[in-house]
Amino acid sequence: MSALQQRVALITGGNRGIGFETAKKLGEQGIKVVIGARDQHKGEQAVAELKAIGITAEYVHYDAALPQSPQAVVAALQSRFGQLDILVNNAGILKEDLIGQNNSLTVDQDTLKTTFEANFFAVVALTQALLPLLQRSPAGRIVNLSSILGSQTLHSAPNSPIEAAKGLAYNASKSALNMFTIHLAHALKDSNIKVNSAHPGWVKTELGGADAPMEVSDSWKTSVRLATLDAQGPTGAYFHEDQPLPW
Repeated sequence: MSALQQRVALITGGNRGIGFETAKKLGEQGIKVVIGARDQHKGEQAVAELKAIGITAEYVHYDAALPQSPQAVVAALQSRFGQLDILVNNAGILKEDLIGQNNSLTVDQDTLKTTFEANFFAVVALTQALLPLLQRSPAGRIVNLSSILGSQTLHSAPNSPIEAAKGLAYNASKSALNMFTIHLAHALKDSNIKVNSAHPGWVKTELGGADAPMEVSDSWKTSVRLATLDAQGPTGAYFHEDQPLPW
């Protein structure tokens, strides 16, 4: 990629919430953003909103529930750009009530399997499929949208601030995602690609709910920081904004 060639970023679930704010802030830095979304109308609507404020944006269909979706995304990015510089694995689901709950004795298999499919298996599949494009970048960046609720250290600590939020499916899926971050960063340690986990904060989104203390407009900070790290930046780490979190 030449010095003048525009960087390309794919943000899954980028049509709303944290993903949309991340896309907007990356676009404001002159990066071409690709919105990956399941719903074509919503994805194209998000692209139109970004273009209206001067951001270069496109839509690509991505559905975490479809096994063929990663290869379709690869084909689209290859044909349109021939490269990928930033992958923000933002899409995810929550099927449990986390506040003040411990459902370890009652969580059903469907909730566990559906949550892991979207929050872990689909992320691994998409990332692996996109690695050849990321390896062409002089500074590839992978950001996995995790959560502080994936921290086993904090869940097991006495008087932990997250002690009461023990939705097993969601929390375990984010712990698994964190392990993928660690392992993938190790596998790519001799490359130009950096891989990190991001906790955006507890945000007022469809997933986070109305009681969350952080506004959506502030939710982009961790993802954008990790997506634009310089060569001296960390890899295989877990952050909220610029603060490292314990695994």
